[in-house]
Amino acid sequence: MSRLYDTVEPSVIDDKMLKTCIEEQGPKDEAGNIAKKDGILYEEVLSLRLDFQNILRVENLWQFEKLIKLQLDNNVIEKIEGLENLKNLEWLDLSFNNIEKIEGLENLTKLKDLSLFNNQISKLENMNTLENLEVFSIGNNQINDYDFALYLRQFKELKTLCLKGNPICEKPEFSPYVLAHLTQIIYLDYRLVDQNMRAEGLKRFEIDIGQIISNEEADEKIRQENQTLEKETHLNKEAYVEGLNSDELFLSLFNEDSEGQKLNLIPGADDLLADYHDKFVSVCKEMYEYGKAQKDLRENEVGEFWKCLNEAKGVNTEEASAAINVFIEYKKNITEELNNITDQVVQEAKLNEYNDEVNKLWDKLMSLEVQVVDQLEEIIREFERNLSDMVNNFVEQIQGFFGQLRDLENIQFEKLQESCLSTLERVIKGEVSDDFPDDLRDLFIDKDTVVNALQTSHDLHTLKIDSREDDMISKIKNWSNTMIEQIHDEEEYKRNRKRVIEINRLIDYFRDEIYEPADLQD
Repeated sequence: MSRLYDTVEPSVIDDKMLKTCIEEQGPKDEAGNIAKKDGILYEEVLSLRLDFQNILRVENLWQFEKLIKLQLDNNVIEKIEGLENLKNLEWLDLSFNNIEKIEGLENLTKLKDLSLFNNQISKLENMNTLENLEVFSIGNNQINDYDFALYLRQFKELKTLCLKGNPICEKPEFSPYVLAHLTQIIYLDYRLVDQNMRAEGLKRFEIDIGQIISNEEADEKIRQENQTLEKETHLNKEAYVEGLNSDELFLSLFNEDSEGQKLNLIPGADDLLADYHDKFVSVCKEMYEYGKAQKDLRENEVGEFWKCLNEAKGVNTEEASAAINVFIEYKKNITEELNNITDQVVQEAKLNEYNDEVNKLWDKLMSLEVQVVDQLEEIIREFERNLSDMVNNFVEQIQGFFGQLRDLENIQFEKLQESCLSTLERVIKGEVSDDFPDDLRDLFIDKDTVVNALQTSHDLHTLKIDSREDDMISKIKNWSNTMIEQIHDEEEYKRNRKRVIEINRLIDYFRDEIYEPADLQD
């Protein structure tokens, strides 16, 4: 049944609603007080309840990048949208709304639990990316045919399924059919699956299921082959050697070379072209293997860098946490003392002592931060030097390989030119056979025409080779420069600013809290 707006105007998910809901659902202890004082960081929120808010449209959730659980049930939502940035979402409740179509879930690849209970959905679709789905509730909708069962077979992790309340459930063979076709299901409509009924269904629909499995196996084979090819292509692109393990680059030389294609038709050109092809492709494959090996070396270097960096940060964090824990224990003790002191002079002395300890904590934490900044700078500088050496060596070797390709092109140009001029003499003397192509007769009218055609073809080939070389070199340099810039920005500047702000906020909190009446009365 469709949910009504009632007499209340539909609500909008705005900043006010989000802050109110987060504060109501957030912690009430010290962490909650700090969060409320310093402001809510949407990107740090892990769970969010927006149920019973009379929401019509899902929007303004793009900042909740770390959100794991989202409740949007019992609203008046008509379309699934605005969730594309919630890539860490594992639990989504959209039950009791007015949704008619499943859509907008493509980016939620980590989703494990999805409820669309009590909507207006008649077809399962647009869920193919939800490979981790374990619990799916689609009860009280408009599902009316068995296509849903075939669709759900793709979700190998699906263990719990709710379908009750759909028209399909009224069909006499519903339970045996579902249990036979969805053998991964353990709970159906909140009940443990009846294995006897499943066995009955498997026997009754044996032929049908056999054909389905056969088709799925064929599709899976094709899918795996495509996946392997896509993975290989992706890895080759990361190594900047895509297409170099075949004759792709060689063939590209002639793609737009109409003159060269004609010249390759002269008598004797086949042997020249075959020899050129084999030597050219051999260099490309050698370059391919070199590029793949260098990619592995770069990945190892990057991995070691992050390992060293995180170890340094981890040790520093442990020391800072230890200092904070010691202070918290001290704070607890002095708070108890203050609660038992009635003399104002003594109390004031204790408060001064407390403030001195707060200042010492600030000094300690800032000293640790300066220390880790120096350590990270040294680690990053060393990594930058190593990466620069690797990139320079890669560029030097690649330039050598492309130099070989240009040499081969020059040799081919000279040999083909010699053959073409010899053919021109025979054409002029009328010594060529009658089956000599008309296109070539039009080309072989004089020496200038032939030489111009040869030069045009040669220039085009050289340009293609140069362009591929420039592309490889620019890509690896851009990769290196971008990585170094990001590391400096994230691990030096932003990390340091964030840490200093955290320290100052913590210190301010400790300074202010001791004067709150609650602390002096506990």
